[in-house]
Amino acid sequence: MPISTHSRIAPGLFVLVAWLFAGQLAAADTIVLKNGRRIVALSVVEDGDKVRYQTSAGELSLPKSIVDHIEKGGPLPIDAPGASAANLAITPPAMSAAESGGGEVDRAAVHDGAIDREYIAKAESDARSGSRQANAIAGAAHHSAAMFELSHGDLEHALADERTALTYQPEQPVLLMNVAYLHLRRSEYRQSLDYLDRAKRVAPENPDVAKLSGWAYYGMNKLDQAVAEWQRAMALRPDSEVKAALDKARRDKREEESYRENESAHFNLKYNGAAEPSLARDVLHTLEQHFSAIESELGYTPPDSIGVILYTQQAFADITQAPGWVGALNDGRIRVPVQGLNAVNADLSRVLKHELTHSFIKQKTRSLAPTWIQEGLAQWMEGKRSSDHSAALMQIYGAGHAASLKLLEGPWMGMDGNQAAYAYAWALANIEYIVQKDGMGDIQRILDRIAAGESTEAALRAVLHSDYSDVMQSTAEYLKKAYAQ
Repeated sequence: MPISTHSRIAPGLFVLVAWLFAGQLAAADTIVLKNGRRIVALSVVEDGDKVRYQTSAGELSLPKSIVDHIEKGGPLPIDAPGASAANLAITPPAMSAAESGGGEVDRAAVHDGAIDREYIAKAESDARSGSRQANAIAGAAHHSAAMFELSHGDLEHALADERTALTYQPEQPVLLMNVAYLHLRRSEYRQSLDYLDRAKRVAPENPDVAKLSGWAYYGMNKLDQAVAEWQRAMALRPDSEVKAALDKARRDKREEESYRENESAHFNLKYNGAAEPSLARDVLHTLEQHFSAIESELGYTPPDSIGVILYTQQAFADITQAPGWVGALNDGRIRVPVQGLNAVNADLSRVLKHELTHSFIKQKTRSLAPTWIQEGLAQWMEGKRSSDHSAALMQIYGAGHAASLKLLEGPWMGMDGNQAAYAYAWALANIEYIVQKDGMGDIQRILDRIAAGESTEAALRAVLHSDYSDVMQSTAEYLKKAYAQ
């Protein structure tokens, strides 16, 4: 699931022209220097003898003389905003041709854009003979089905097929690792380690086992173990994905080495040594109060302890590399700048509740909830309502320029400040309509269906009997009724 944030854009800052989401959201650009260094940034432009680009600290520039070239429109990498512990840029281990039946099983199990369940059923029937080859074919067939389902975003059925594949080949390292990989994609880090431990016993020198183990430990906020596993993976086989992940983990580790620690029933807190211990205690007390309130509203208790880090403003910018409009961030851990505070004030309390809501939603849906639900519900829980933006939102909808909720499912970190302000306001309005219509019970049921692998629009149809277009229209009608003067 994409990274989750708390916006610090004040109401009224966005303007109508910036809301016409007809253009695509910004993608990352890469500045390649003549010394080989690569800088990933947003909005890179050439301006005379300078190259200017946007960062979380504002606009920066480089002399054009040291730039080799600029690569436009690339994806956001692991160390740029848009990555989270559940969505690292790591691919699943591949099964060799020999392990998968020379490609013949792949072609038989999946063809013409669909899974051939009849072929898989026959393979299962043949495997009842107990033949090693027949079992290998049945396992490879289910693995092919799982990879097809994964490619279509169906993690639930992919995991079911991969687990079935393991029943035919219980000591096949690639199958063990792919079950672990799917658990990682679902933010189920402890379950993933169970399969990786089994894979390590049968393939102790396999670099992919260490690669995925690092991911599991990173997701569990165990940076020392994550760094150790990724270092081992690099020693066994150089890998650009591992290097990117290792660099990110090392940055976190370096920053946090001097941090103090505290904990409560549901939280592990780290904070900069310059911060007041009383602030840390106050933050934990506030988080525990918010935990109880959100638990009651969502009918869910996160099983895993939640990591929280309190930064100085500069450390927050350096570590998260988030755009300037981001006021706090949740990428598996709640990251909040608290410089200058010695106690929790009303603003910080709202930020903490917003970010904690993300943790609940992520664990409840295994990071499958789309960004508009994440951000809309987090704003609702912190106490925001649509009164400030209702007139502008109705005007945009009436003009036919409202952003589709489908468009707002993916990452928002490539947006500029005006686009982000609109996205936050529109997401809140849609969540507000759903809650006000039938209460939090519908929200709980929608999240449950998303967790079970349904698409968000399918979940809305099942619970609200409405598709995206219906929900948007109903939201606009709700805003007019609730707020029009």
